[in-house]
Amino acid sequence: MATEEQFKKLVEKIEGLKKDNKLDLSREEDLSIAIMNLVSLEEHFFFTASKTGKNEYLDLIKEIREMRKDLLGKMIIEKEGETWCIAKHLLAASMRLMEVATKLLGDGKNSEAEDMFKKAYRLYSLFWAVRLKAIDASGVQKIRDDQVNKDDPGTKKPWTMEDIVNKLVDCCHE
Repeated sequence: MATEEQFKKLVEKIEGLKKDNKLDLSREEDLSIAIMNLVSLEEHFFFTASKTGKNEYLDLIKEIREMRKDLLGKMIIEKEGETWCIAKHLLAASMRLMEVATKLLGDGKNSEAEDMFKKAYRLYSLFWAVRLKAIDASGVQKIRDDQVNKDDPGTKKPWTMEDIVNKLVDCCHE
């Protein structure tokens, strides 16, 4: 959760990067979706190789993986701890939950689908929090939902990662 002041600082930082042509969030959102699909392709080639016994599908995994690594490297430039793997798995899990949600919709299970879509978007928002370095995990403590931070009794609702992504990452606003 971020306070309004933290959010404003993040927006200023991102606006500065946009002006310096170092960050195009619309392009990066498209790139993140492409990376999701490349991870899915790796999985599909694996399962196809396993189901058919044809190892040539494993060769295709190598090519797809190299492409995915290259593209993810354009988004996760400074690797801190396990941020590279965290980013990859957040995108992969988000994509899979979106697919599950879509199938649930097709089965008429709208409330279950809605829950899956929310979880998918939460994971996608966490990816962006990692990507934009909007989170600092040092000294993180569990606080009540009505608090902005551990020292604030909280009268204002804090910004969530979803709020930040909604404000900053908009592929339709170029």
